[in-house]
This record gives sequence, structure tokens and C-alpha cells, in this order.
Amino acid sequence: MASLTQRLVAEWLGTAFLLAAVVGSGIMAQRLADGNVALALLCNTIPTGAILVVLILIFGPLSGGHFNPAVTLAFAWRAKLPWATAALYIIAQIAGGIAGVWAAHLMFELPLWQSSLTVRTGTGQWFAEGVATFGLLLTIFGCVARAPSAVPYAVGLYITSAYWFTASTSFANPAVTIARSLSNTFAGIAPSSVPAFISAQLLGAALAVVLSGWLWEHKPKPA
Repeated sequence: MASLTQRLVAEWLGTAFLLAAVVGSGIMAQRLADGNVALALLCNTIPTGAILVVLILIFGPLSGGHFNPAVTLAFAWRAKLPWATAALYIIAQIAGGIAGVWAAHLMFELPLWQSSLTVRTGTGQWFAEGVATFGLLLTIFGCVARAPSAVPYAVGLYITSAYWFTASTSFANPAVTIARSLSNTFAGIAPSSVPAFISAQLLGAALAVVLSGWLWEHKPKPA
């Protein structure tokens, strides 16, 4: 079994690569799409879904491949992860996300320190974040219960799909939300929009914990 240090490094590095992919592909897409926002979003979507599959495959055996405080909290709520370990995971994820954003900025020769000006607000977007995170957690817990080997592919496909069926483009991740507020690029979100997004994400995760426990973890009554 991996040591706690190895698990924290896996969560830090995995979240860093995830944000480097999200922000970096957004920068590249915006530069190449010639003003076509739909095309830019598609070019941002595909690398994000693809990198999630890769990251969960390589780091999942070490740390579980969460890269997401909402996922970590959900596992802690279900007593699958000690709360003290969960807190360290979340710190590593947030720090990794910020490092990934900075790496993307450096790769594209942009200023390291930025603050996004893209306001993402409104009941539709907040509801979308709740739905996106609810669906992501159901995807994870459903696969864990019935087809654990499918988790990386299911998560990647779910996020790829949710980019397009949610009004918010499916952040579904508090660490991603915080990190993207530090990038005034295609994938950015204004800091003022972050608290409501995270609140909606945590609410969606909590509802998924309750429903998934009823769907997949109920014990049959003895005959």
C-alpha cells in the first residue's frame, strides 16, 4: 500500500496535470479557433476528458485518483477515507491545481499571477454545478459498486459530456474552481463567482452520497 506521502504527491501531481490540461487547452483553443467559441469549447473539452482517464489510471492505484475535494469529502462521508487524510488530500489538490494553472501560464508565456475577469453567475449556472457534481459522484460510486475498472473511462466520458449539457461547462470540482479563478484565460472564472459554485458543488456531492448509499450499498434483509 502506498504511504501517505506518496498518496499526497499523487493527488497534488494529478490535480496539477488536470489543471494544466484544462487551462492550457483552453488557451490553445482560443488562439486557434479564430473566434469560434463553440469550436474552442470542443477543443477544451476533449483534452480534459482524455487527461482524466490517464490520470485516474496512473494515480488511482496510489491515492484513489480523486483530484477533487468534492470526491474526497464524499468518500470521507461514507467512511471510506479518514477525515484527517481527507483534509490533507484537499490541501494537496488545491495546491496542485494552482501549480497546474501556473504551469499552463508559463508554457504559453503568459503572466504567472492572474485573476480571472469572467463572471459566471446566476441560478442556472449554480444549478448546473450541483447537477454536474451530483452526476459525477453517481458515476464514481456506481462504477465502484459494480465495475471498478471502468471508473477512469466513465469519469472521463462523463466530464466530456457534462461540458456540453450543463450551463456552467461542468467544473464539478472545488479545487478546479479555485485554480481557474487565478487564470484570466478561456477557462477562467472570476473570484467573486467561486463561493456560489463551490456551494452548489458540495450540495450536489452530498445528495449523491445519500442516493448512492441507498442505490448500491443497502444490505438485503435476511430471509
